[in-house]
Amino acid sequence: MGAPRMSVPGDHRGMRHRIPLPSTLGDVFTLREAAAAGIKRGRADAGDLHRPFRGVRSPEPPATFAGLVACGARRLKPRQRFVGSTAVRVWGLPHPRRWTSEEPLEVAVPRDATPPKTAGIRGRRLLEGRATTWRIGSLPVVDPIAAVFSCADELSVDEAVVLIDALLTTADNYPNLLPDRPLIRRDEIEERLRQWARFPGRRQIQEALSLARDRVESPKETETRLLILGAGLLEPVVQHEVRDARRLIARVDLAYPAWKIAIEYEGDGHRTDAAQWRRDIQRQRELEDRGWLVIRITQLDLAEGADALLDRIRRAIAARMG
Repeated sequence: MGAPRMSVPGDHRGMRHRIPLPSTLGDVFTLREAAAAGIKRGRADAGDLHRPFRGVRSPEPPATFAGLVACGARRLKPRQRFVGSTAVRVWGLPHPRRWTSEEPLEVAVPRDATPPKTAGIRGRRLLEGRATTWRIGSLPVVDPIAAVFSCADELSVDEAVVLIDALLTTADNYPNLLPDRPLIRRDEIEERLRQWARFPGRRQIQEALSLARDRVESPKETETRLLILGAGLLEPVVQHEVRDARRLIARVDLAYPAWKIAIEYEGDGHRTDAAQWRRDIQRQRELEDRGWLVIRITQLDLAEGADALLDRIRRAIAARMG
């Protein structure tokens, strides 16, 4: 008896039993949908299809959060919705931890229902009145405030401040936030905090809310402000506008207007975008021409050079006060 025939690249003999899938199934489908399209179970279980979740098939393994959550959504039943860290990521809010494919999708069910129990999905109960349901494309997800509250127990106070700053911002250039997200006011968060009463992570949210500020334009801007505050320095003004008569010269990330000190966070986009780089230089010159001291910082200053950065800010304040 000969050895079993192996398929190799370019050799389609090992694929001869694999019937092409109808295009109507799309990139992700359930076994039920496959059966309705006339695909037998043997074909749906063939080795060229991946199984991201029980009962779900896809031609390619999901390599991104968007791909994985699209697969997970195919398992959802009525009244189920994404919650917690999953909902935070769907809204484009700045989750403090980098996404990995090992992170389970979080799905909420009403208190009278049984949470899903399957590999890759973490089921939990949530009172229906605690959150409204939005649809982001085909994804049912809790509202942004409920998304943050439902993962609050995993956050430090500083991480919660970053998220609440992102909830409050009206900026249209905040990285990754969905442009058609609902605009949220501080009093809405306070009211929801009263409605939720006791929940894991309430303390972090309560403390963070007092430290959160409006008009923030990036997570790094928040991190920089918190670093300065944590060192005992006076809190800088967020998004301070410098004007020459009616003309806007610059909107400074963080500023001490009385001393004309500007603190600007430079992300990689400022370095890789030539037009942005040129505008930054022109902007800095215009500020300096008007007596401003501009301190430009990068991720390295926050990660490894925090002490040196804080010393520089202290020296700048001392020089301007003297």
